[in-house]
Amino acid sequence: MSSALTDLFPRPIVQAPMAGGVSRPQLAAAVSDAGGLGFLAAGYKTADGMYEEIKQVRGLTSRPFGVNLFLPQPDHADPAAIAVYRHQLAGESTWYETRLGDTDAGLDDGYVAKLAILVDDPVPVVSFHFGCPTREVVESLKKVGTLTLVTATTPEEAQTVQWAGADGVIAQGIEAGGHQGTHRDNIENDGAGLGLLTLVAQIRETAQLPIIAAGGLMRGAQIASVLAAGADAAQLGTAFLITPESGAHVLHKQALTDPLFNRTRLTRAFSGRPARGLVNRFMREHGPYAPAAYPQIHHLTAGLRKAAAKAGDPQGMALWAGQGHRLARELPAGQLVEVLTAELEAAGDALVLRRAS
Repeated sequence: MSSALTDLFPRPIVQAPMAGGVSRPQLAAAVSDAGGLGFLAAGYKTADGMYEEIKQVRGLTSRPFGVNLFLPQPDHADPAAIAVYRHQLAGESTWYETRLGDTDAGLDDGYVAKLAILVDDPVPVVSFHFGCPTREVVESLKKVGTLTLVTATTPEEAQTVQWAGADGVIAQGIEAGGHQGTHRDNIENDGAGLGLLTLVAQIRETAQLPIIAAGGLMRGAQIASVLAAGADAAQLGTAFLITPESGAHVLHKQALTDPLFNRTRLTRAFSGRPARGLVNRFMREHGPYAPAAYPQIHHLTAGLRKAAAKAGDPQGMALWAGQGHRLARELPAGQLVEVLTAELEAAGDALVLRRAS
């Protein structure tokens, strides 16, 4: 990894930015204080809301941290398909006694306003999801001393990231919880993503960029495996979701290790874009019919998800989780970084011993 990135976090552990209130300032600060790289998720927040959280993190830690932005999405959604899905969800609206959301609530997630704040008052790292920023955007952040990372799910996307001039690529395997950060939302490619180790190896051979590996990682030994495959650091989301500093709903935290929720699946049911979560009733009933329409479907179902949480019903919530969710440990975030680091070191020692024997 380039020295500029290495100097920011001495331990090769990045806390994934989880939108929807999970990646609170307390979580980002705790991870950074422990030697990892904590992240705020600006997705689904206003620009002012993002800035307030940045100020909170600065008040909690003097260590570097990052902010994640969603790229604006093209309007390729089929209005007729959205209308059909709205009709299908009418029963959910009645059951939870809440109205379905406005699908015209916006496609850009306040991207320009958020970017302006980050250029005016820089943070150490900015990462991007759902696409690749332009070279001009990357240069504007570089001029104010900000390092940039961009999610890629294929070697070709990683090459685009390199061309844009980013400082590193987040290689997201199909095992990852939450939304797949594909640069283009192609319904024909649903479920066809690469496993993390294969993706890291292919990106290492096709792009000359530092790699942060993401997808299903829950233990230090797994971090060791992606480092051995060519990654420079590991990004973990689900592992931090259950920590006390996480802003995830208590039902979401409990579901991660609840035997009732024993598997994950990629679905468009809640947002209109492929995202991995614990399989529940809503996913089973509506996933097969959800159209490719992000963020329209996200806006449509937002009220339903909030109502389900308020009613104490995890069967109607978006329970984002990676494939390793059953390995979640209820530890404070800083302690989890310490444990992962110890496990990583033990894995390295064990490998040395095996080679020597």
